[in-house]
Amino acid sequence: MKLTNKIFHDENAARVHMERLRWPDGPICPHCGNSDQEAIKRLKGKSHRPGLFQCNSCREHFTVTVGTVMERSHIPLHKWVLAFHLMNSSKKGISAHQMHRMLGVTYKSAWFMCHRVREAMSAPTPKTGMGGVGHQVQADETYYGNTSKRAKHYKKGHSQKSGVVALVNPGTGETRAFVVKPATSETIKRILWTNVHRGTTLVTDESPLYLATEYQRHEKVRHASAQYVNRDGYTTNNVENIFGVFKKGMIGTYHFCGEQHLQRYLNEFAFRYSNRSGIGIDDGERAAIAIRNASGKRLTYRQVN
Repeated sequence: MKLTNKIFHDENAARVHMERLRWPDGPICPHCGNSDQEAIKRLKGKSHRPGLFQCNSCREHFTVTVGTVMERSHIPLHKWVLAFHLMNSSKKGISAHQMHRMLGVTYKSAWFMCHRVREAMSAPTPKTGMGGVGHQVQADETYYGNTSKRAKHYKKGHSQKSGVVALVNPGTGETRAFVVKPATSETIKRILWTNVHRGTTLVTDESPLYLATEYQRHEKVRHASAQYVNRDGYTTNNVENIFGVFKKGMIGTYHFCGEQHLQRYLNEFAFRYSNRSGIGIDDGERAAIAIRNASGKRLTYRQVN
């Protein structure tokens, strides 16, 4: 999608775009869930702000941003649409400083917009496990944080860093990533049992962290012996790919991430990898999926009562 598109420069065009994405079959009241089009009225006239609806069932007013990460934001909608597009089309991410320069908003606003978009890109709580009989899931771990030797409190070793566990289904492209500290066989086992179907073929390296997973089939790739594809044709290249992109983005684009925000950044990279161009999803479609996912999520400066 070209950046000359109206949805990136005209607020009314952006509003229509968002309404079509969120409500393809007509507006739905976010207050009571009413979808009866005869009971929902678009309010027009000078006394009403653009895009305002009224639900005749609960008598509440709403717009397309109510019940999303954009609720109560004063930033124009076309800038929100552009922010979604930029974050979903940048393979290694885009910094809040770059966003603030391109959107013409303050750095504080750009920083919080980025975190709200990441919240929209975060996967919902999984209801089913990845994979299944006849499928494989690649699993691997890496470590992030405390990387600069010039830092005052620098200490060497994995125990001083945050562990990151990633799961990738190479067949569907689905990716999930988790921060674990410490990274032990028990914490990894808990993540696998919660997120991976027991009938799945689990593919890992020779790390002892995966010895107690108890899956019916467990394929190993022995990297210490310079093996990258085992005898049965299994590899962990997909899960290692996401780690490569993640680390290049964190070092080259973001430079630093506090431990309290690391899971949000992981969600961002996992979302882009789950919806990458390699499985037929382009930048515009990826941004549209993220906008749809913004519904039902909130991220505020203060705790919401």
